[in-house]
Amino acid sequence: MRTELLRPGAVPSDVAAFNSAMAERFAGLPSLWEIGVEAARNGGFMPTSPPAPDAFDIVITKDVSLHVVPHPAPKAVLLHIHGGGFMLGGAGFQDAMLARMGANAQMTCVSVEYRLAPEHPYPAAWDDCEAAALWLVDNAFDRLGASKFVIAGESAGALLAVATLLRMRERGLLGRFRGAALSFGVYDSTMSPSQAQAHSGVLKARDIEKIVESYAPEAAQRRAPDLSPLYADLHGLPRALFTVGTLDAMLDDSMFMYCRWLAAGGEAEIALYPGADHGFIETPHPSARAANDRIDRFLAQCVEGL
Repeated sequence: MRTELLRPGAVPSDVAAFNSAMAERFAGLPSLWEIGVEAARNGGFMPTSPPAPDAFDIVITKDVSLHVVPHPAPKAVLLHIHGGGFMLGGAGFQDAMLARMGANAQMTCVSVEYRLAPEHPYPAAWDDCEAAALWLVDNAFDRLGASKFVIAGESAGALLAVATLLRMRERGLLGRFRGAALSFGVYDSTMSPSQAQAHSGVLKARDIEKIVESYAPEAAQRRAPDLSPLYADLHGLPRALFTVGTLDAMLDDSMFMYCRWLAAGGEAEIALYPGADHGFIETPHPSARAANDRIDRFLAQCVEGL
């Protein structure tokens, strides 16, 4: 980890200009809570991409479906878990990203349509992602043409990805997973210091508190490994890439998890992007291309030789 990337002077001029333009553009816009969760879900609150022409869905339980962006000759299957604060987003909203990752790492990409809070708080999404992983273990080779997996998630999806790996380890199935690309994840539902001190930017402490109340209403549960994998036993997990911007409220989460991954004997790397805020890889941010290229290279390395 290059510590100079955390210094104020590390922010490139094009990034500073982009941040200034975005701050001006979005100043005064209503918050999620002012819009309302249902209206936000229906009104494009999160960026979406057009559907991939060859994408299709598979229903695996009454609660869970999988959105598949196929590769004609996959070496592996990417289990993708979308972000959105456990309340927004959907499996079919990121086809351009999934198609790019699939093409660059020779993978079929499968995104989980999991139940959302606040209607379905913990453990609904966790159980749905576990169900998706178990279905892939049993069916991926016959249905999708590959039997080894990597996993990826952004924000809430990164937390769910780690929790899914922990559940797979408990079932003795972790050996099927060869890598984890984890972007700006929340790994401490009791709020890490950077979360608690976030007073500007995309995610602010007051909003994070409300989000946590939505997906984890029982405060006594919030430090359990499922909800705060920062406190989990992380031994035996696959190699991981942590991607995060230095302005992100989840900066500490990624830095702490990177260190704990290493301390547990795992292989990990962290990619820090000066001046980048939460969710930047899905925006026109000047650092997005470099970050996405590194994620794709990491995933390609994980599936080499499979």
